[in-house]
Amino acid sequence: MNQEVDPNRIVIFDTTLRDGEQCPGASMNLREKLEVARQLTRLGVDVIEAGFPISSVGDFEAVQAIAREIQGPIIAGLARCIDKDIDRAAEAIEGNPRPRIHAFLATSEIHRQFKLRMARPEIIRRAVAGVERARSYVSDVEFSPEDASRTEPEFLAEVVQAVIDAGATTVNIPDTVGYALPSKFGDLIKYLFDHVNGIERAIISVHCHNDLGLAVANSLAAIEAGARQVECTINGLGERAGNASLEEIAMAIKTRHDHFTVHTDIKTEEIVRTSKLVSHLTGMVVQRNKAIVGQNAFAHEAGIHQDGLLKERSTYEIIDPASVGWTQTELVLGKHSGRHAFRARLEHLGYQLDEEEIQKAFIQFKALADKKKLIYDEDLIALAEHGMSEIPETYTLDYLSATSGAGVVPTATVRLKKSNADLQQDAACGDGPVDAALNTIERITGVEGRLVEYSIRSVTMGKDALGEVSLKARFAGNDRLIPGKAASTDIIEASAKAYLHAINRFLYEAEHPIRQPKDQAATGTTP
Repeated sequence: MNQEVDPNRIVIFDTTLRDGEQCPGASMNLREKLEVARQLTRLGVDVIEAGFPISSVGDFEAVQAIAREIQGPIIAGLARCIDKDIDRAAEAIEGNPRPRIHAFLATSEIHRQFKLRMARPEIIRRAVAGVERARSYVSDVEFSPEDASRTEPEFLAEVVQAVIDAGATTVNIPDTVGYALPSKFGDLIKYLFDHVNGIERAIISVHCHNDLGLAVANSLAAIEAGARQVECTINGLGERAGNASLEEIAMAIKTRHDHFTVHTDIKTEEIVRTSKLVSHLTGMVVQRNKAIVGQNAFAHEAGIHQDGLLKERSTYEIIDPASVGWTQTELVLGKHSGRHAFRARLEHLGYQLDEEEIQKAFIQFKALADKKKLIYDEDLIALAEHGMSEIPETYTLDYLSATSGAGVVPTATVRLKKSNADLQQDAACGDGPVDAALNTIERITGVEGRLVEYSIRSVTMGKDALGEVSLKARFAGNDRLIPGKAASTDIIEASAKAYLHAINRFLYEAEHPIRQPKDQAATGTTP
């Protein structure tokens, strides 16, 4: 095995920025991806899969920016076993001291027959050629036989043998569609160790999807069978039902050290902070009962449980909340706080804003401090994220007044400022004050849309708490779901700003379309 120092260390391969971002509506801009990459470095992940460089110009630029800035973790770029993919990935990660190209090709019978229309010998030839081309650029090459869990074991072993002989230093065994069961998946990993000559020359990895809710269980079964890298995401984010959750993998290994003989280098105290950052930036709210990072993960309501906890915490808690970063929300700033304290606290929370962004966020902070007596970390996070938007504000909200009530037709008057233009004002009715405000915004902008998702959550405690609105809309002439997010102590104002955020993004993307290869849609999924 290619782990000279410690054969019992599990390599944590984080694919939040690649597979996690493929979750519908979870896309991040370049600045947000850099913030996540910085936090993943603090968390102690071993490998950051920064993206799929060939998929779009934006993805290439994000991978390139991460590769140029982030030091410490291995920076990986994904590529199909196609020359142009591998060349593009190599270009994106060039200059990083620890670059990796991650090449993949489907191997299961159903993929060979219906997607690739290739016979077994051609699959092996393509896989070997892909690995060899990647090795011409970097010494660290990972290969994934896509849909490995549904591939015939004897053919899978043949593929693994061939790519290791070709120079692959890591071979990943993906459960691409979440089909595997833990005992069977563990048996598959054991089969490979028994039937692939020289398998110790490569690290065997696993990448499990959560379609049956078994991604973490399958990953742990693979570890017991000899796998030494796990591919996972923060909060289990990812396509369809998501991926194996990094925080659950790390804490299962740490908590059950009596069973597992392995360990990770994850700094577990950074887990909650990382979870919150990813949740806020993607707009994907973590379910309250999510293990480790959900708000209810360490909440105890039953009287018997509370009594036991007061007598001895370990009676009902197997994990110390502080060990994963759960601490009481810290009140640190108020209306008399200065820019230096404001910047320092944002940096402590993991945000690095430039001078212009700091100034914009600080002005909003002062306005918020005039409305709220208590300013919490979550309030600051909401302000920081608003300041990080890379989408130009074609329209900004200048004035909003809404009326509603029993026996009253809900009506909203809105005044918008268009960039380099005069103020525009209009009014409209709706089913409620939010609907009326959004209808008015559509009348002014001329952009018609339909809300597909809409949610409100309290950012912090108290009657004067910030209300954060996250929404996804589909606009005329565009099939893509466009996300929008905003926060205010007035939820109608937050809703209007969130919808404007989505409209501004729609207008920007209409003028700057995402470019991707013509054959990208026909290439199928990723590991």
